[in-house]
Formats: sequence, structure tokens, C-alpha cells
Amino acid sequence: MKIALAQINPTVGDFSGNAAKMRRFAAQAREAGCDLVVFPELATCGYPPGDLLERPAFIDANRECLDHLVEHIRDIGVITGYVERNPGQAGKGLFNALALFENGRILFRVFKRLLPTYDVFDEHRHFEPGRDCELADFKGLRLGLTICEDAWNDPDTFAHQIYADDPVERLASQGADLLVNISASPFHIGKRDFRHRMLADLARKYGIPVVHVNQVGGNDSLVFDGTSAAFDATGALAVRCRDFDEDLVVMDALQDASAQPQADPIRAVADSDAESIRAALVLGTRDYVHKCGFKRAVIGLSGGIDSALTAAVAARALGPENVTTVFMPSGYTSSDNYEDTACLARNLGVAYETIPIDAIFKAFLTQLAPDFDPAAPGIVEQNIQARIRGTLLMGLSNRTGALVLSTGNKSELAVGYCTLYGDMNGGLAVISDVPKTLVYAVSACFNAEREVIPVRILEKAPSAELKPDQADQDDLPDYAVLDAVLKGMVEEFKSAEALIREGYDPAVVRDVFRRVEINEYKRHQAAPGIKVTSKAFGSGRRYPIAKRINPLT
Repeated sequence: MKIALAQINPTVGDFSGNAAKMRRFAAQAREAGCDLVVFPELATCGYPPGDLLERPAFIDANRECLDHLVEHIRDIGVITGYVERNPGQAGKGLFNALALFENGRILFRVFKRLLPTYDVFDEHRHFEPGRDCELADFKGLRLGLTICEDAWNDPDTFAHQIYADDPVERLASQGADLLVNISASPFHIGKRDFRHRMLADLARKYGIPVVHVNQVGGNDSLVFDGTSAAFDATGALAVRCRDFDEDLVVMDALQDASAQPQADPIRAVADSDAESIRAALVLGTRDYVHKCGFKRAVIGLSGGIDSALTAAVAARALGPENVTTVFMPSGYTSSDNYEDTACLARNLGVAYETIPIDAIFKAFLTQLAPDFDPAAPGIVEQNIQARIRGTLLMGLSNRTGALVLSTGNKSELAVGYCTLYGDMNGGLAVISDVPKTLVYAVSACFNAEREVIPVRILEKAPSAELKPDQADQDDLPDYAVLDAVLKGMVEEFKSAEALIREGYDPAVVRDVFRRVEINEYKRHQAAPGIKVTSKAFGSGRRYPIAKRINPLT
């Protein structure tokens, strides 16, 4: 049986657009001689729909979308995700559902059994877990149909199982000929390789081919990498879709990996974390801007690496003709940065403006800091400069309709080395989940073929340039140390004492922990950012602002 893995990029709530896309991919699969085409989890409405699930009209439109697909897609079987109402008197009112249909008839339904409620996931908020676990018969094959998390509970993969049920084991024990998993599994560093190892292990363990179809695209802070794949009964990779792009590949469910019919069934994917992050940032920025109804972006350039990387991502995502960069020098700006920002803009082919802020700065000082010493600006004077720049960018956004992209990285956001209503202004914080050390690695990817980001920007010491001879390392630990401590604290949940036992300087560790805790209020007001690590600041990290805890635990 020939199966098409249809890796699509749905937009949340765009039912007509999603349906048209699914019909187009189904037609391609039918033309390729496929018996079945498989779409991702909640493909009708897009994932994650969030509290739109509380709107009856949204659920109705989702169901009308499914009915439309059932009526109009003919001569090929279809598996897709959608939302179904719970007709029972108890439990949540909805199911995260899968439908198998062909030629105007729904043949089988599955309701997601394991509902994740951790990190960015909150499915128990709206969905009731499914209970049944039965095989679907289709063209002589017994299909074990699962939805995303249903496959993430194997005891040989997860030392601690968070669910009592194992749908894959139950389906395999009933004699499934093929396991199918439809998914909306978001990207973070290392996720793709882990996911594929897990699926290959399931295929090998049960001696059953596994088909996994993942959503691709950006929705708010989440980026879905796709890389849908199928594994034969030995666990060998049979087919794989591209990463960070829509794709359709065809596999024969009953052939082993070495005998698959396509000339190139295993698509190339990024071969390093830095390349994956670059692709995720580009896709996430493109989809966020376009799905939110914008066409253009505006970015403040400083001459530093963070704004340079943000501009490079935006130019790749939106096209250089849709990006405007603005250089806003003060009396503390080095001459190098006049040259470097202009060079960067030329290399990228983006628009470039210069708006000096000295006159505006002096006007502010007459009211707020009349005794100001230009040789020793304090926090008031430094923040005024950042807020002037943020205000100018927002003014340009209002005037042109371009979305402001803020440029702060994860290291700065973690310890509060940023200014509310200043450099934090913006509609999207493109690199806010990229630690400073990774900023350099991702930037180097843009220079792999030619110099896009000037070498001097890559090599200069980071500086906010808000006072004379300022350098980030005057106020922060070395970024390699800072990022290691932050990773231990934020992503690995280690205590300060655990990191000190690992050899990190006790004073540095305690200072970093303190800064992270006291700057929670800033992060709650930050623009949404694109998640690329296992734990980003945002919806997946829900820490209270008002609290009284030991910050070192």
C-alpha cells in the first residue's frame, strides 16, 4: 500500500486556507498513485488553537472543514486531525481527534488518549482523553492510529512514564500491521533526533513499520520543524520529509527501507544545531509576520551581533525589500558602528536610515537629570537612551505599518540586561531564546557562502554603548560561563549548589540566580519570542512575579 506523508503548514483558524491546502496535497498524492494520504494533528484548525477552542463557532467551522474534505477528496483514503465534540455528560467538552475517511465516508475515528500538560502544552485545559484503543481496517491492513503524545510513553525510552496507559503497546498487542502517528511536535534543539530515535525504537521493538507525520511552520512562539518520517519494521529510516518546509513523500508500507519506490525518499535536513536554529528563526519570523497580517519589518541596528543576526534573519524570512533598518547613534557610539551598520545593510540589501538621538536625549535630561555628568551616565541616563530608540522604532512602525523586531538574546533577557519600553519594544523578539554563545554560531551560518555579517561585528566585544567605553563583560560574567549557568538553571532545573559543585564560581552562580529571579517582571512584559531551546521564557515557563522563595534552590 502506497502512503503519502503530507507535511503541511496550517494557519490557526484559517479553515478555508487549510482545507484548500489539504485538497491540493491529497490531489498530489492521488496522482502519485497513493492509496492513503496522512496529514498532521489538528490539521483542520492548526495547532495550537489555544482558547479559540472555547468558541462554539470555531468548533463548528472546524467540523465543517472536515465535512468539506470528506465530501470533496475522492479516490484516496485520508487520515487527518480535527476537533470533535464530546457527546457525553461528563468530562471536557472536546476531543483531539483523528478521522480516517474515503470516498465520502468516515471509516474510523480516534480520540487522543495521552494529553500533555507540561512546558508549552496544556491540552487537559480543553480536551477529554480518549479511552478506546482499537485497530482500523483499511485495504486489508490493520492500522494502529495514534495522535502525537500517544506514542511518547514507551518504558524503554522514558525511564519515568507520566501516563499509566501505553496506546502503542496496546495496538501492537492486537496485531497492528502499521502504526501511524499524526503530530504537532514543536522544534527545539535535539528534538528531531530524539523523536526519530524514539520512533525507530518503537518500529524495531514491535516489528511494525511506523509512519509519523508532523506539522511544519510557525504559530506564535512555536516552530514546527516537520521532518515527517517513516521507519520499516527493523527501525530503518524509509522516507523523510524536509525540515522547516512543506513537503510530500511517498512510501510503500509493506516494503523495507532499501526498497522504497522514490528516487530520493530521504530528504536532506540541517546537519547542525546552528543550521537548525537559523532555519527555525527564519521560518518562525516569516510565519509570525505574515500570519499576523504584516508584510514588512523594522529593526534598530546598533553595530552589534544581536541586531545584525536579527536583520539577517528578517531579510531571509521576508525578503530584503520588506526590511528597514535604523541606526540611532549617540555621543557614545563608536565610529566603527557607523561603518559596520551601513555595511551590514548593504550586504543584506535592506533599507537603512540614520536618526541621531543626541538632541532628543538632551531634551529628556533637562527634565529628568539636570545634574547629569556626561562622563558618568547612570542607569537613568542609560535607560533614557534605550527608550528613545524604542520610541523612534515604534513611531516608524506606526507610520509605515512595519512590525518592530526586537533584538535581545536569551542571555540578556534572563538576567535583565535589557530595558523595558526601550530595546525590549517590538512585536516579535526574534532571538530571545538564543543564548549569546549560540548567537555567534548561528550568525556564522549566514557567512558560510559570503560575508553577510561584517567580520568586525563578529569579532568586536559586545557593548550597549550607553556610557563611555562600556562593555557587556563589565556588568556580566563571560558569556560562555553565563550561558552554561543559565542552561543549568533554566533548562536543566539545577540548583545553585549543584552548579557550584560542578565547579562554577559560587559568586557568579549566586549572582546569576539572583538576577534571573528579580527580573521575572521584565520577561512577563516582553514580546513573544521564537522557541528553539528545551525551555524558553514564555508560555512554557510559568513563574510567578510576586513570590518569596530562596532564589538559589
